[in-house]
Amino acid sequence: MSWEFSDFLAACQHRVQQALPARLQNTGSEFADMDASKHLNTLGEASLYSLMNGGKRVRATLVYATAQALNSDIEGLDDIACAIEMVHAYSLVHDDLPAMDNDELRRGKPTCHIAFDEATAILVGDALQARAFELLANLPGNNKADTKLALVRQLSAAAGPRGMVGGQAIDLASVNQQLDLRSLQTMHQLKTGALIRVAISMSASWCQASPAQAAKLDDYGKAIGLSFQVQDDIIDIESNTETLGKTQGADQALNKPTFPALLGMPGAKDLAAKLHQQALDALSEFDERATPLRALSHYIIDRQH
Repeated sequence: MSWEFSDFLAACQHRVQQALPARLQNTGSEFADMDASKHLNTLGEASLYSLMNGGKRVRATLVYATAQALNSDIEGLDDIACAIEMVHAYSLVHDDLPAMDNDELRRGKPTCHIAFDEATAILVGDALQARAFELLANLPGNNKADTKLALVRQLSAAAGPRGMVGGQAIDLASVNQQLDLRSLQTMHQLKTGALIRVAISMSASWCQASPAQAAKLDDYGKAIGLSFQVQDDIIDIESNTETLGKTQGADQALNKPTFPALLGMPGAKDLAAKLHQQALDALSEFDERATPLRALSHYIIDRQH
């Protein structure tokens, strides 16, 4: 990974970190009733805790990198990046709950239901999801109503039963089950890949990519969406709790189907490398402005947390 990409990634991370708190909004301050304000402030505090608790901000970075590949203006992209990060944060809060993966650590800190309580964590997820779609509805540009509607459709599909939530349902039903490669790929294309893929497609829509450009970018998104999960499975075995920021070996402990369990570690690493090459091939017709996208694919399969 070059220094230039490290700089680009850090700039994207900083940009979205600066943008997120103002877009979350503390609704508790709008109420004169002190009890109502207190409870809403607690919800706001827990939401901010979950939203700002570190993270690589890969999805937000994909929003900005896609716009750069298309040589497009970044106006409106902060709201899109924040909306996707809110949906991602909500999914992690709910994923950590006792009824789901029952994790106590997320990015090296207590998970939301541990830091606050289980009911608050459920409400935090609900609040972040709703706020994400409010951001999209209020995007700048009165002449872009059709595009805004398209973005809402894209994110709701990627986050719902045909995407992330559907993948999570399959994941929970697959504990102690043996899946074949096709089924395992389908599960993770939904659970992990859908939100990564939609970050690219939403940016492409807002930046008015041509149909040919959008199709190639979607091919890239499909490849890195799956490679992200393959590498997650690899580092869940090879890394440690301190580096991961969450419990190492959690998937093994829950006897979940993983790529290393199905393919062996060499096979899983080979699959990650093949998906990386597919991602690069999809960008073959883009010029040097797509360099961050190419570097990001490499970053995904090279990371250790």
